[in-house]
Order: sequence, then C-alpha cells, then structure tokens
Amino acid sequence: MSRIVFLAFLMIAVLGIDAGQAVAQDHLLNVSYDPTRELYREIGTAFAADWKQRTGQTLTVDTSHGGSGAQARSVLDGLQADVVTLALAADIDALAARGLLVTDWATKFPDQATPSTSTIVFLVRRGNPKQIRDWPDLIKPGVVIVTPNPKTSGGARWGFLAALGWARQLPDATDASVEAYMRALFAHVPVLDSGARGATATFVQRRQGDVLISWENEALLALQELGRGQFELVYPPLSIRADPPVAVVDSVVDRRGTRAAATAYLEFLWSPVGQEIAAKHYYRPRDTAVLARHRDIFPELRTFGIESFGGWTRAQADNFADGGLFDRILAPR
Repeated sequence: MSRIVFLAFLMIAVLGIDAGQAVAQDHLLNVSYDPTRELYREIGTAFAADWKQRTGQTLTVDTSHGGSGAQARSVLDGLQADVVTLALAADIDALAARGLLVTDWATKFPDQATPSTSTIVFLVRRGNPKQIRDWPDLIKPGVVIVTPNPKTSGGARWGFLAALGWARQLPDATDASVEAYMRALFAHVPVLDSGARGATATFVQRRQGDVLISWENEALLALQELGRGQFELVYPPLSIRADPPVAVVDSVVDRRGTRAAATAYLEFLWSPVGQEIAAKHYYRPRDTAVLARHRDIFPELRTFGIESFGGWTRAQADNFADGGLFDRILAPR
C-alpha cells in the first residue's frame, strides 16, 4: 500500500468515518421504473449542477431501471438504493413493510410524494386501421394488444386497473361481466413483456400488435420521437390517473451518509426546473402554472384514481396477489 493511501485510511480511522460512507457521499442511486430513463438522466444532471452550486460538492446520480415490481424486489434483495422512484405506491409499501423505510413515507413530500402524474392511453398505428377509440374496441375480433405483465410492471397494473375501472362503471356491470371483459381483453394479448419499455419496443420497433396500452408519457415519446408519423395517440373517454411516487430509502441513506443529498434530490422534482423537465419528458407536472404552459401536450381528461379500488393495498390484494383477478383470468377454463 502506498504511503498516500495508507495516510488516507489512517485519517478515516482517526476521524471515525466509515470508508464506504466516505465514497458513497459522492453518489446517489435512484432505482426507478422502466420508462423514466430519459427523465431521470436529465433530472440527475440538473440536480447535480444545482447541488454543486449550493454546496460545492460534486455529486453523481446513478439510475437503475426495470419493471417497477421487479425493481422493488431488487431493493428488497439488497440493491443499495438511496431513493426509489417507482410506478406505484404498493411497491414502496413493500419496502416499508420490510423496514427499509418509514411506513409514512408518502407524507414526507408534497402531493403524497408524487411529483407528477400520468394516465393510460392507446397507441395505434397510423390511420388507426382497427378503429380503436374506447375500451370495448380492444376486444373486437382480430385486434392484437401489446401490454406488459402486471406481475412485474407497474405501468401494466395501472393499465389493468384502467380497463377494470371502465368495465365496473358500466350501468349493467356485474362481477361476472367485469371478469368476462378482463378475460376477453387478455385473450387478445399474445405475449406479456416484463416492463413498459419492453412493451414499447415490441410495438414500435418489432412492429407487433395493433394497439399498445401505454403510459401517456411512453406513448408521447413514441409518437413524437421514436416513430414520427407512424403512430397515433388515442385517449379513451375514461381512464385512470396514475400517480408514480418517490421515497428516500432510510436504511440506506443513514448508513451511507447520503440523507441530505437524497432528500434534496427528491425535493428538486417539485422545483420549477424539475417540473419543466417532467413536462419535457411528457409527465404531467403538479405545478399548475407549468402544466398550463404545456396544455398543447396534455389535454384535459376524465379519470378516476386508485381510491376507486380502495387504495393500493386493497387493489394489490384483489387483483395482483396470488389467486387475484389477474391470475383467475389467465387460468384455463
């Protein structure tokens, strides 16, 4: 060991600083869901510049992306996330249940810790050859649907609940008719990708399917940047308001000494700069002034929220847990 390295370790020992913590303070890891890659790349760069200006510290923000449920399991299995920015509250609740963060995590930031919102829409091919306008059109003969797997993808769960909520509000709806619609819907899905970005690639790049049930932000990305002129965006008359939440992982930041930076990073999402970046990447900002400036992108919608299903704990148990509605509609009859 060189004399300089030896002295550095000696200084750490004398000051009582953990060597891993001394390194970790220069880095944050944001474990996020599938379609946020572009968003959090720009957020990380902007926040690092702001943090440098305010504190003089050089900070690197790394990100990890995948299906929201799979990402939550990675954190449970030991992935050292300073913050999580996942697709649904149920995934963060699972971390809290294991003691990785406080159970009242949603109260630590504004808007129940959701800095932006989204919704579920349909992306169809140019000319909309199958004339898909509303949820009943998805089960017409010959329609092939692309959507991810609700067992691994948060976006897929939002999409599942959007369809379910539509079916439940019909005047003559019964439990049997709702389940029959959901069974018919998934009979039109030949393959379930693990995450939203994979489903987008299947529809856009592999050119499979007639319609992609998609996050609004993913559909706008495909429409305006990935395949200009090749697709059309369809807003169903009724959909769901999706609220992707964020949280600090207390057990990690306290061990690594990154709480101040991690908290400031998430607070930055509500700043005017953070809200403009969200809008740029097709997420609906919470700031009403920023949202108003982007009304050309984000039309007014008729939506319902997760409260229509009794909250995420109830929705998860009823629909996505083992033996729930999703398992029942996929089971052979």
